[in-house]
Amino acid sequence: MYDVKSMKAEEFISDEEIRETLAYADANKDNMELVDAIIEKAKERKGLTHREASVLLACENEDRIQEIYELAQQIKKDFYGNRIVMFAPLYLSNYCVNGCVYCPYHLKNKHIARKKLTQEEIVKEVTALQDMGHKRLAIEAGEDPVNNPIEYILECIKTIYSIKHKNGAIRRVNVNIAATTVENYRKLKEAGIGTYILFQETYHKAGYEELHPTGPKHDYAYHTEAMDRAMEGGIDDVGLGVLFGLDKYRYEFAGLLMHAEHLEAVHGVGPHTISVPRLKKADDIDPTTFDNGISDDIFAKICALIRISVPYTGMIISTRESQAVREKVLPLGVSQISGASKTSVGGYADPDAEKNAEATSEQFDVSDQRTLDEVVNWLMKLGYIPSFCTACYREGRTGDRFMTLCKNMQILNCCHPNALMTLKEYLEDYASEETRKIGMELIERELEKIPNPKVKQTTYEHIHDIAEGKRDFRF
Repeated sequence: MYDVKSMKAEEFISDEEIRETLAYADANKDNMELVDAIIEKAKERKGLTHREASVLLACENEDRIQEIYELAQQIKKDFYGNRIVMFAPLYLSNYCVNGCVYCPYHLKNKHIARKKLTQEEIVKEVTALQDMGHKRLAIEAGEDPVNNPIEYILECIKTIYSIKHKNGAIRRVNVNIAATTVENYRKLKEAGIGTYILFQETYHKAGYEELHPTGPKHDYAYHTEAMDRAMEGGIDDVGLGVLFGLDKYRYEFAGLLMHAEHLEAVHGVGPHTISVPRLKKADDIDPTTFDNGISDDIFAKICALIRISVPYTGMIISTRESQAVREKVLPLGVSQISGASKTSVGGYADPDAEKNAEATSEQFDVSDQRTLDEVVNWLMKLGYIPSFCTACYREGRTGDRFMTLCKNMQILNCCHPNALMTLKEYLEDYASEETRKIGMELIERELEKIPNPKVKQTTYEHIHDIAEGKRDFRF
């Protein structure tokens, strides 16, 4: 029985509902009257249901696909402008008790080098990240109640926030760890985390259980219901994601949107972010052994449809994807990307460690291996504002407070000037000469676009103050 407000995973992600949705989409993919009506609804900027969006995903009419792409591009500009938020993952530990068949951290892998960062090593990692210019991290750890208990994660968060190096500081720590209890989510909230991120991997229950044969992650319901427990624990920003390539992409797409609808219906707040990782090669993992991989064109279509279906959400593309693929999907709704990522434990302070095959601890191969400066330079040449802003989280604009502003397309009033000020900080403290020149020209152009005269004047003054050595202004 499908029930969007149910707290049971198999009812708010109903297999029967997904199968009926896919049959409906197949039956109507060439019904241009319906397709056009759904696209017109999407133009209202209020989103689409999983069933409506699935019709568009099944539709192969090139003119309609192009219209969807153009609409996705416009909706992204309306909600988020031309900003791209920058972040980096920080791997704390690759000890894991699960048996996930697509992840090299699985318990039976005796080849991968197991490592857990000490607090002293975290200081070195974070200092290296600060020296690049990062202000926002997503911490990652395998599931291991002995090696990676919640107390270890909380201590790591405290250490990360405490590190001040030159003009560097991590201002927001997002957390991507295994599903846990309401009590532990409360502890994470008290520790001052930003978004709690958990990828579903797959919404197909039978497939999920096969892919997770052993370990606590085998429990489909406990994993799928994690976001409800996180919100019960006071975390009001959560991030969804599926790992495309594990199961049929149309099934995953419908399940992902149903999960977003569930959070909106029950908590009044949908996902703060949606990630769309694709299965990649790793230590003992060969992605070609999975037969559900998707082409770059299908991947782009999924990104565009997420943007028009869940217009308020932030969409994340990581360095799993190449520069070419990221450039293809950036205009279609992406609002956050990682830069200069290392997916090994200790990879920032000791980048040569990843080159040692005997000591590798990478979770997956990184496709985009450029430096942060190169990524920032590239984004600005494409007309985007690389943003290191964390103001909403630090000003309490989270959960329903953020979503109200975002859905009314008012968040830009804060985000645009904040992006410019944090970019100015990056240019002053970390950028190469060429990047600094491109960035200053970009800031001059973008300042003129601020509509409120008072906000524009204040932003001008703060940018001047940043050049004089002051830091951390925000609206």
